Amino acid sequence: MSARTDGVSGSLTRQSIMVAGFCLLADVFAFCYEGREVYSPVAFWCLLAGVVLADAALASPARLSGVVAFAQAALAVAGALALPGGTPLPDVNDAGLLIAAYRAGAWLHGLPAVLALLYLLTGSLAARVLGGTDVTEWRLLLLHAVKEALLAWLVGRYTTARGAHIAELRQRAVRERERARQALADAIAGERSAIARDLHDVIAHHVSAIGVHAGAARLGLGAREASPVSTALTAVETSSRAALLDLRRLLDFLHDSPVEGARQPGLDNLDELTDAVSAAGLRTTVTVEGVRRQLEDSLDIAAYRVVQEMLTNALRHGDGEVDVALRFEPASLTIAAVNPVAAARRHLVTGSPHRGLEGISSRAGMFDGVAAYGPVAGGGAWKTTVTFPLDGT
Repeated sequence: MSARTDGVSGSLTRQSIMVAGFCLLADVFAFCYEGREVYSPVAFWCLLAGVVLADAALASPARLSGVVAFAQAALAVAGALALPGGTPLPDVNDAGLLIAAYRAGAWLHGLPAVLALLYLLTGSLAARVLGGTDVTEWRLLLLHAVKEALLAWLVGRYTTARGAHIAELRQRAVRERERARQALADAIAGERSAIARDLHDVIAHHVSAIGVHAGAARLGLGAREASPVSTALTAVETSSRAALLDLRRLLDFLHDSPVEGARQPGLDNLDELTDAVSAAGLRTTVTVEGVRRQLEDSLDIAAYRVVQEMLTNALRHGDGEVDVALRFEPASLTIAAVNPVAAARRHLVTGSPHRGLEGISSRAGMFDGVAAYGPVAGGGAWKTTVTFPLDGT
């Protein structure tokens, strides 16, 4: 913001110098053309010096606009007083009067602005009267005063008012955008809260009930030797607890009230994930290649969810085992999962992607990554690969 302000200030300074310069050239050339043959040499050079100084002052700071207006009015009167009798009034500082009136109207406010206008009107009228204009021609005098002072002063006032109006419109637009943005944020927060309530009511209660019933059924088997049924019930109970934990984390984040220190799971939680699916009967092997790196939180969560979905697909559609490989490279992270496909499901692997695979592709796309999946080994195995680009640092 400071650099932008400095740029605007510098531009205004350059423009004021340019205006003063062209005004100076116009008045000097006009005065030299008309005044050289009218004034005595001393009066000519004194007035010329006055024109140069008064017009150069037009580039001075805005707070001096009243002083500059007084100087231009005094110069016009001086030009009329130095005029030999019976000689028409030449063009002394007409351009300077106009620009001084504009500056006074644009930059001054209240009493200083009115006083500057009075200086200019008095100077214009006095110069015309001293220059030989008959006082009875008051309409002509008034017309010259309006042209040389009042009109430019009013244009300056209008320009400032218009600038203030435009600034107000811009600020109003900014406020409207901010209100709209806040309203959208409030609507999103409300929707997230509603989703969280629905998730809690519809899913959390049922998952909790599954865990309770599985635990009761396992205890109902008594102290008999472990059986496949007991193992399966233990896996269901463990999975339901893990699902409830993940669900509570998501609900907390949807409510914008996460428990202090709580975070969604990342690749550091893969051991818990593999333990859960192993308890459900899926033999899982995880290998890490390359130098493991700390990922950004959002990418770390996405990578964990990708592995979770890969293991879920292998558990549902595979043949009891899965190999997962994490390959860390300087500019990318590749996650690959290979699992044999149960013979009864091999005719399904060539169909359109299911929601799980679509979710994997969507998570990869959010980070400009690439997902690929399909059957390998003649359809006897399924391979899913996701590559996330890294910043290379």
